[in-house]
Amino acid sequence: MPQLNVNIRQLAQENKDFRREILTNEHSQLVLMSVGPGEDIGEETHDVDQTLAFVEGEGEAILDGRKSRIEAGSLVVVPAGTRHNFVNTGSQPLKLYTIYSPPEEAPGTLHRTKADALKAEEG
Repeated sequence: MPQLNVNIRQLAQENKDFRREILTNEHSQLVLMSVGPGEDIGEETHDVDQTLAFVEGEGEAILDGRKSRIEAGSLVVVPAGTRHNFVNTGSQPLKLYTIYSPPEEAPGTLHRTKADALKAEEG
C-alpha cells in the first residue's frame, strides 16, 4: 500500500483543481478539492463515509437539508447515506481535503473543473 507524509494543508491551499485524488489505499482515499466562489460541490449521497477538512475560504455545509457555516479550520463528517452539499459563499476559492472510507473515486481521478466532474459522472 502507498504511504504518504506531506503537509496536507499546504497541498490543499496550492491545489487549483476541483477534484484531485492524491492517495488511494484499500480502506481509505485522500482527495483535494477547490471550489470557486459561488460554486458548490453538488448535492450527492455516497455509500461510504466522508470527512472534509477546510483549509481556506468560507461557505455553507448542507447535510440532510440542515445548513451550517464552514470556514478554514472546519471539519465536517458525512456518514454514508447522508445527502450533502458544500457551497462556497465567499469571494475566494474554498480549499479542502477529504478522506473517503472506503475509497469513492477511481485512483488517479483528476477533474480540473466541476464541469469535468459532471462530464465524467455522465460517462
